[in-house]
Amino acid sequence: MAKKGITRETFKTMIGGQALIEGIMMLGPEKSAVVVRTKEGLKTKVAPRKLPKKGFSLKKFPFIRGVFNFCASMAVGVRALMYSADLSMEEEEEPEKQSKVDKWLEKKLSSDKAQGALVTFAVVLGILFSVGLFIILPSLIGSSLIEPFIKSTIVRNLVEGAVRIAILILYMYLVSHMKDMKRVFSYHGAEHKTIRCYEARLPLTVENVRKQTRKHPRCGTSFLFVVIIISILVFSVATVILAPITPTFSSGIVNALLRVALKLLLLPIVVGISYEFNRLVGRFDNFLTRFLSAPGLWLQNLTTNEPDDSMMEVAIEALTLVLPEEEGADKW
Repeated sequence: MAKKGITRETFKTMIGGQALIEGIMMLGPEKSAVVVRTKEGLKTKVAPRKLPKKGFSLKKFPFIRGVFNFCASMAVGVRALMYSADLSMEEEEEPEKQSKVDKWLEKKLSSDKAQGALVTFAVVLGILFSVGLFIILPSLIGSSLIEPFIKSTIVRNLVEGAVRIAILILYMYLVSHMKDMKRVFSYHGAEHKTIRCYEARLPLTVENVRKQTRKHPRCGTSFLFVVIIISILVFSVATVILAPITPTFSSGIVNALLRVALKLLLLPIVVGISYEFNRLVGRFDNFLTRFLSAPGLWLQNLTTNEPDDSMMEVAIEALTLVLPEEEGADKW
């Protein structure tokens, strides 16, 4: 008999989700759904997904599709987050006055275009923040503090990689202790537990969902950790291979900026490899895949909390709304 908190997958689904402000977004093979809990009850928003066109498309090729899927998922996630934030603001007794920026956007653009512009800006800002925190900052630390003592390029890249991992863990630790984020991470736990229940082929009830583990191998937290590990390997190999043709300058600052630029150019390759790795590990369940996914699952101790019954109800509703008409069409 399975232990409490452990579930046996009988089916692996491609359905994934994201925690929101008092809600959850689920992304299925055919549509996406956002469910937010308000004082008036559950508010839902369902939209069809833009499926890839039939025929030749770069978006279908391995190692390339990961970049497109990553950007598309971020855009969908930001829209869902903005929707939940709007509902949350409506719950306030005295809503804040409209900012000058909002008024300008409404005046110059239609509401759809304004939302599209804000989503694009938020996605770009999120990517720039991640790149700055996990790529540029460790590189600058490596150039200023590590390079004077370590001349080996490979060793320096490994040390920079260790710095990236340390920054990631510290960042997640600090965020997990923010008061407002604790409920978001509880919704994150509800999302995982509900998907686990569905994959165990159990009826989607609060009682069944409550028994499941809040950790899931196909989670964005695990993906982010994989990206950092893959980046260490790719940057180390690329630096050695390209060393003979890479120009060097007398200025340490210029050399540091050159290395940062190289890593930014390699970033799509890192994302593409990480996406395929996650697909492979998520498809099989054996000693090797469990070993490879263990660090990402451990990090979910920081990004997921145990949800209450009301949160699980939201997750169940969101998952139910995106289930495909044809049973099994969402197989991973």
